Amino acid sequence: MLTAYDYPMALLVDRVGIDLILVGDSGGMTVLGYETTIPVTMDEMLMMTKAVTRAAKRSMVIADMPFMSYEAEPADAIRNAGRFVKEGLAHAVKVERGWPSLPCVRAIVDAGIPVMGHVGLTPQTAVLQEGLKVQGRGLDAARRILEDAMALEKAGVFAVVLEAIPGVLARIITSRLTIPTIGIGAGPHCDGQVLVLHDLLGLFDRFVPRFTKQYAELAGVISDAVGRFRQEVVEGRFPDATHTFSIDQEIEKALLEL
Repeated sequence: MLTAYDYPMALLVDRVGIDLILVGDSGGMTVLGYETTIPVTMDEMLMMTKAVTRAAKRSMVIADMPFMSYEAEPADAIRNAGRFVKEGLAHAVKVERGWPSLPCVRAIVDAGIPVMGHVGLTPQTAVLQEGLKVQGRGLDAARRILEDAMALEKAGVFAVVLEAIPGVLARIITSRLTIPTIGIGAGPHCDGQVLVLHDLLGLFDRFVPRFTKQYAELAGVISDAVGRFRQEVVEGRFPDATHTFSIDQEIEKALLEL
């Protein structure tokens, strides 16, 4: 699984055979420039989801339910999840946290919309509480995460993201559940793995999690290309004859005589 937030990126991700595309609320930071994921709105998430689903022909598209789009009432959760499916054409939605989210998860699932769970580090609430830290290192904390994952499975989620937890805990959770686990900073024993696309490509350096692996450093490539464009314009080397449209010489002569 990888994240994507726009048409061209989703097109590339889909073409190489990635099974799941997550339209993450992380797009609020990587694309929209917010400091955290908290300010991201339903309308912003829907805009990004629509762009991704226009591109995806093979991948399953999952839309992140943004902060306060599902916590208040199950009816709100159903309504907003339904918008992602009806307007955004997403195949499923993702909801963070365990026990606190169970009523809305059950409601969305009962409404016929597939739900992916998310336990461990849950960024929507972490930034308001202890911060973006590894979760489940203590016995009690590890037990709570395991119980959250099992409760989500019982509530009907089809898969669960395990974020920023010790590898041994992820292995135990994966062995206890019958649904797939998708890890991000959770070690190699999950059923699948997810990364934020901008982290993988080296496009976002404001915050780089320790567990991220950069498979390219495109920020430098893009900056170099933009810098060379600017320099050639300043020096009058772009556009040259190769990049300029020409016309018949007689028409050109007539134009010069106007």
